[in-house]
Formats: sequence, C-alpha cells, structure tokens
Amino acid sequence: MERTIYQDLLKWKNNPDRKPLILLGARQVGKTFILKEFGDREFDNFIYVNCHKDTFALNLFRNFDVERIVTELERYNETDVVAGKTLLFFDEIQEIPNAIASLKYFCEDYRSLHVVAAGSLLGISLRSEESFPVGKVNMMKMFPMTFNEFLLANGRNKLVELLNSYDWEAMSSMNEILTEYLRQYYFVGGMPEAVSKYIETKDVKQVRRIQKEILDTYYYDMSKHTKTQIQRIHQVWNNIPAQLSKENKKFFYGDIKKGARSKDYEMALQWLIDAGLIYKVEKCKQPTAPLKFYADSSAFKLYLLDCGLLACMSEANPNSMLLNENAFVEFKGAFTENYVLQHLKATKDVSVFYYSKDNSTMEIDFLLQNEEKVVPIEVKASVNVKSKSLSLFVNEDFKDRKFKAIRFSLKPFTDQEWMKNIPLYAVDSYRTELSNS
Repeated sequence: MERTIYQDLLKWKNNPDRKPLILLGARQVGKTFILKEFGDREFDNFIYVNCHKDTFALNLFRNFDVERIVTELERYNETDVVAGKTLLFFDEIQEIPNAIASLKYFCEDYRSLHVVAAGSLLGISLRSEESFPVGKVNMMKMFPMTFNEFLLANGRNKLVELLNSYDWEAMSSMNEILTEYLRQYYFVGGMPEAVSKYIETKDVKQVRRIQKEILDTYYYDMSKHTKTQIQRIHQVWNNIPAQLSKENKKFFYGDIKKGARSKDYEMALQWLIDAGLIYKVEKCKQPTAPLKFYADSSAFKLYLLDCGLLACMSEANPNSMLLNENAFVEFKGAFTENYVLQHLKATKDVSVFYYSKDNSTMEIDFLLQNEEKVVPIEVKASVNVKSKSLSLFVNEDFKDRKFKAIRFSLKPFTDQEWMKNIPLYAVDSYRTELSNS
C-alpha cells in the first residue's frame, strides 16, 4: 500500500548529510512494511535484522566496533555490505541493549552506509539506562494511514489527485462518493492491516476482529512495560471514548472514578502519550504565537491515534456507521473530531491546542500553529454549521488579529472573508498544504 512517508525516505536516502534513521511510531502503523519495501525497491540488497526474534542479534552489539558488526552481518547473511547500495535495517531496535546507542558509531565511523531502524515510541523512550545518540541520528514519525492513503489503497488515485488539486467545483460533483469513502474510513480507520482486510473482503466482522487484535496487542504492551501503573493505564485508556462522547470534551479525572485526582493518573496518562496511543491537546489561554507559551497543562482533551480503533473501543455498530449518516454525528461528533485531530497531529511542524473562554460556553475546537501563523479551527460533524463561537472569536474577541478561520464540515467549500469551510474529506489535503507552505 502506498504511503506518503515513502517520499520522505527517498529524500533521506539522497541526502549527502544523512545520518542513521530511526522511524518511530505506535505499533501496527506499518513501520516494518514500509522500510522493507523501501529496501527492496531502492537498494541492490538490504540486510534485515529483527532485534526481537533473531537470536543472532543478541550478541551483535556487545561493543561499538562498527566494522566488526558489519563483518558479522555479512557472514551471517552471505552478502556484501556496500555503501550506497546496501540498506541495513534494524527492526524493533529497542529490544536489545546498546543497539540504539550503536547508531552513534555508525554515524561517526560508517556515515556512507544507509542504516535505518524501527521501534516503538515507548520502547525507545524506556531505554533510559543507555545513552541516546543525540545529534547522531535522523528521526521520522509514522502515523496510521490518512484518508488520502486510504483512497489510494482502494485504487482511487484520481480522487486523491482531485483532492490535492483544490478544484472545489469539480470536487462538489464527487461529493457523494467522497462522503461514502469517508464513512468507510471512520469505521475502518488507518491501521494498515485493517485497511488491507477491508479492501480484500469488505467483511466488517473481519475488520473488527483485526482492530480488536491490535487493541489486545496494546494491552499486552501495557502489561509488559509497566507493573505499578497498569490498572490506572487501563482506566485512562478505557475511559477515553466516554470522555469524547461528552458535549464538553475536556478530560476530567473525576469521570474515571469518583475522587480521582490528577496526581494519581499523571504517570498513566504520560505512558499512553509516550506509547503514541493517545494525543493530548492542551488548552491555550491566548491565541498568540508561540502557543506553547500560553498552554494550560491542567486543561486538556484526549484523542486516540486512530478513529477506527475508537469505533472498535466504542463498540459502534458497523452497519450504523457504514449505511447512514450516524458515523458523522455519533457520540456528539466524537469520531469526526478524532478524525480531524489525528490528521492534524500527523502534520509536520504544526502544534495543536484548543481554546475556551473563561466563564463562557465559547470554545474553539483547535488552535493550530504553523510557524508564526495561528489558525482557529472548528469541526462540525454534519451540514448544520452554525459557528457562533468561531464568529465571536474571529470577528469580536480577537478582531484585531485578523484571523482567517477554518471550519471542517460536510458542506461544500466556501470562502468567506473571515473563514473557509473545507469539506471533511479534504482534511488530509489541507494538512499536506500546511506541510508544504
């Protein structure tokens, strides 16, 4: 399946100043698949080392003699390692002590060799007992498949070209079919195995089974990596769908259980963030760049990494999601807000917060910062698009800032002086435009 990160990998390959590359991401987002495909397509040969399963690898990093490591890999794999023609791929690199640290010496002593590594966000962050090769590696993050990637996997290349053209008039003629695919994406999500099974079979039960297996894998990781916080991690994780179903999606510890306090659950929350399983969107007190200066860490919303997994955790009825408009408005638009947020979080060099006015019901779903530009964003799950809060924010409270707001909804594109309405199915193209701006 085509992934847009492939183009970033090509840029890394051809960069004369490249360093060993670490591809980070939550489990099951497709890191191993894309790097194997990259090795097969772009190099004369590549050596794959699974640091979790390959017993040969257990003694490979006993010291940091890179020449010895390369020689042993050549002998074990019966192939020559040739700089510029060979890709060396260490998978699950966090599983073996000193493997991550060794990348520093590949950078210093064998810079001409293309070296890549894949690992879970959590596993690498837990390797605190060894030195991380700061400044000696390039890093990329990988996320679940976006909506445009979902269309590509379905063979709808022309639809993606249309979405990326910003030809809004032509897009309107395709509104029905794009909305239908969006409905499917809400249910399937962007985990590659679930997408592949859906395209192969169109069997919603098999898709849901795969989603449950992925969630089981995450549960296993929770148990594997932590003992003291496991119950609280489960409580936070399991409570997210209920929190998102509220009108006010701000996360309240007291909704986990009566009397719960932030200090009791801060470590559990951070574990889920470090694992890449949830996104934390903090409140911003002032819509002024840099937004991080005005962040209020005590007020935040939590979202899952994938709207399909949210549907599975919520036990949303597949037929209800796929056959009518319920997917967009279910749980007070929780799926739609999660869908938009996961695409914004996958955007390079963009920070995302939200804004709410004290002693008022006014709230802006997301505040996005792209370089010095701040963009207020509202998400509407239907064609009912009254935007009172957004209008007050832009045209009254912060009129002097001359914000140009974005509203994502099911309505066709419109461009008003103070706000653009962008169809929900064009969110991925919008974030691509942000990355290239």
